[in-house]
Amino acid sequence: MRKNTIKLAVLVAVVAAASGGAGYWVAVQREAPAQEAGAGPKVLYWYDPMVPNQHFDKPGKSPFMDMLLVPKYADEGGEAAGVKIDPSVVQNLGIRWATVEFGTLADTTDVAATVQLNERQVAIVQARSGGFVERVYARAPGDVIARGAPIVDLLVPDWAGAQHEFLALLRTGDPSLAQAARERLKLLGMPSELIARVEKTRQARPVVTISSPISGLIQTLDVRAGMSVGPGAPLFKINGLETVWLEAALPEAQAGQVAAKQGVEARLAAYPGDVFKGKVVAVLPEMNAESRTLRVRVELPNRDGRLKPGMFAQVRLDAGISQPVLLVPAEAVIRTGTRNVVLVELAGGRFQPVEVQLGKEAGGKVAVLSGLTKGQKVVASGQFLIDSEASLKGVMARMQEGSAATSGDKATALYEAVGKVESIKDGEITLSHGPVASLGWGAMTMPFKLARPDMAASLKPGDTVDFGFRQGDGGYVIEKLAKSGSRP
Repeated sequence: MRKNTIKLAVLVAVVAAASGGAGYWVAVQREAPAQEAGAGPKVLYWYDPMVPNQHFDKPGKSPFMDMLLVPKYADEGGEAAGVKIDPSVVQNLGIRWATVEFGTLADTTDVAATVQLNERQVAIVQARSGGFVERVYARAPGDVIARGAPIVDLLVPDWAGAQHEFLALLRTGDPSLAQAARERLKLLGMPSELIARVEKTRQARPVVTISSPISGLIQTLDVRAGMSVGPGAPLFKINGLETVWLEAALPEAQAGQVAAKQGVEARLAAYPGDVFKGKVVAVLPEMNAESRTLRVRVELPNRDGRLKPGMFAQVRLDAGISQPVLLVPAEAVIRTGTRNVVLVELAGGRFQPVEVQLGKEAGGKVAVLSGLTKGQKVVASGQFLIDSEASLKGVMARMQEGSAATSGDKATALYEAVGKVESIKDGEITLSHGPVASLGWGAMTMPFKLARPDMAASLKPGDTVDFGFRQGDGGYVIEKLAKSGSRP
């Protein structure tokens, strides 16, 4: 009875194994005809997303890193076809599109500025002759006065004798002598108005009232009653207020967009809604080394005195009307730091990354100098999610390699990295290397071919090396190889 039980168990195991093998054979046989009959997508080749240009005719593990090869199906298009996203996924992502179109950008530049006094409207009054200050009118620095307002009464003793001599010569009736005396008074520093008054009243006036030659702000008042002053001593300084300056800090990148006599609009927080118009009077030649800004001097009329020194303003510099250019939304551009990329919509739900050269940016739009044509649709939002999908499928890597292959003299770029030797055999070396930023690689362990078999003669597993490699027809070939720290 026990022998019969053992025989029955063996028979069941054999039948099960045979059934499993037959099932596998049937599954294989079904899969092959299904692909041949077009029931499923045809696999063109397998590839590693990190090395998309290397194709394999059968599935398996990647020789470059610890991952399985990915199939490339016939309905995915060629390498230039971009990435395909399911329409339902596109809808869920909330993708927005924008059409590439011709337009003009507002050729303006907005910068911050500060109201300052116009240093070209300055009057400094000095004593023409030595004397004594008899009176200082009720003035102080910071006061705003009108033109002709009296400020200082100055007693000049030397003028008293000269005026009496002048009056005596007038009484002689000799015109030549009178004229000579009049010229002497002028040489003593006496104003023409005071000489005319002495001649008219026939009375000496050694005290002269010095008035403001312009209207404006008293900046300095250096005299007080009872002081003695010498010839040429400064009495006061007045700055005009009819016009003021705006000192604007212009970023270095925009320095070429501003020139003298350029129109300007200024807005101040103190006067919301009011626009003050002026012009650029000077672009100062010295760049601020710390802030990397250029000083631009703008002149604004200030006849009503509303603009006070020290006020902040927002200045808009108008460079005129720009030429029509291709425009896309600024948010549609993926800026990687080394290139600018936009995702163009293709037929069949495909998206193609395209490298573009950008121009000026203003008002949420950016000018495209090359890479796009009018009427194309670009992704304006959600492009980073599509970019992630494109990177997984190797589209961005192929684009990067294509850019390197067509730059300069179209020779393959030399990539450099640091790694550790894992093994050396048959003209091939396996390295564990760090990230290669120029290829978008992370840290990995992968084999490289040697340009010369003797390059690794002095190396052994565990050595740290500096190496440079290029992409060849059959993979990546090391052309420079040396132990770290051994290069000159």
